[in-house]
Amino acid sequence: MSLAPRLDLRQSQSLVMTPQLQQAIKLLTLSNLEIEGVIAEELERNPLLESSAPADDSVSAVPETAEVPRDEPAGADELVMAGEGAGESLDVDIAAERFDDGPSESAAERIGDLGPGNGNGSGSGEAIDFDSFADTSESLADVLLAQAGATFDDVDLFVARALIDQIDEAGYLRADLNDVARRLGVSLARVEAVLAGIQKFEPTGVGARDLAECLAIQARDADRYDPMMARLLDHLDLLARGELARLKKICRADDEDMADMIRELRGYDPKPGFRYGGDPPAPVIPDLTVTRARGGWAIELNAATLPRVLVNKSYYSELAGGAQDRAGKTWLAEKLASANWLVKALDQRQRTIIRVATEIVRQQEAFFLHGVAHLRPLTLRQVADAIELHESTVSRVTSNKYLSCARGLFELKYFFTSAIAAADGGDAVSAEAVKSAIRALIAGEGDTILSDDTLVDLLNAKGFGIARRTVAKYREAMGIGSSVQRRRARALQRA
Repeated sequence: MSLAPRLDLRQSQSLVMTPQLQQAIKLLTLSNLEIEGVIAEELERNPLLESSAPADDSVSAVPETAEVPRDEPAGADELVMAGEGAGESLDVDIAAERFDDGPSESAAERIGDLGPGNGNGSGSGEAIDFDSFADTSESLADVLLAQAGATFDDVDLFVARALIDQIDEAGYLRADLNDVARRLGVSLARVEAVLAGIQKFEPTGVGARDLAECLAIQARDADRYDPMMARLLDHLDLLARGELARLKKICRADDEDMADMIRELRGYDPKPGFRYGGDPPAPVIPDLTVTRARGGWAIELNAATLPRVLVNKSYYSELAGGAQDRAGKTWLAEKLASANWLVKALDQRQRTIIRVATEIVRQQEAFFLHGVAHLRPLTLRQVADAIELHESTVSRVTSNKYLSCARGLFELKYFFTSAIAAADGGDAVSAEAVKSAIRALIAGEGDTILSDDTLVDLLNAKGFGIARRTVAKYREAMGIGSSVQRRRARALQRA
């Protein structure tokens, strides 16, 4: 084996992604509202871009909407970069890319019985204006600081401001009093006295360190904090588990007293800070709309949120005709290439989204016609193979995109579900269809609480071949308690 240096020529293929292609792929994952932010930045950097169409014909624009019937083939699937002879496809398989075949699910939050209301309507026939319940003109900190300025002075005001800084948006104090006293150089007794004053502020219950203290403050304010209520608040864990017999023995209360205390607690607010501050939840705006059309389905991008980008060629001609040095001409050429690329990238993004959405509607047509019970099992690979794209591209397109149809608003990921074998050996059914059936059975169980074994038998009778552990997994994913938990909750309601 020779150890002398030498030169070798080797030919190999590798994937090289230009910055433009990387950004074009990133555009696929953004919603229409997020695209607006990207375009706003480009409008500031590039003088050749405009956000509205001029009166003349010298402007090339991205179409605002794209409408295709259910079976119409989509457009081109390659992005031709400005100034280059070859096109770079957005359909790139990146080794590090990770994606799921199923919908993105998050466990539903369970709402306890100690909430401030039961969500019932007023019965007046008028729509409830939920925005009226939140006053966003001032934050919780502003409200507390104003009250502290009117209550404390000098050192106590300094301590109060430090404590208010540690109160979270729900109204709870998230700090250790010993640490606060050590950091401020004051005594622990002084910090505790200031905190006791803050706990008298509005909203009632603010400044508590845990749920029991928050409810105790509200009970004192309502003049309902007696020894019996104090013992109940010390054992909220038993109340959550529905162990009423032990609670009555600990509180030394009869059935009437226990029912009265539980009813009182339900009227308290476990998170008083949420009455103030914070931005109102932003509504989900659909990126696509699907409507029934003659001979199929009409799928179009939401024109209300879809940004419009224009390249002003007349302005470019005016700049190019003036006296320029070499650096100026290079800068102008780069801006034109960048503007043309952005227009083509957005056009390609729209076409790709329409292609994917069209295939999803074709695959899940039974859902749009008959509802969730007819949702078919579907994976990213099935859609990708049908429209000749890679799974990672389909995954990017379906991220952060919402579809509006006659049945409601759905994330595109919702239509990708795993398969559950049919009990009679027929076609497999969607996991979402099984979840819908479980939810319907539990909602109509009445006084007879259905165990997981009973749910399995009922689902098998409906044609779902499903195991008990799968029923338990789906039930927990939907935030529904076990039969024991539901039975205890029913007992609390009766109490």
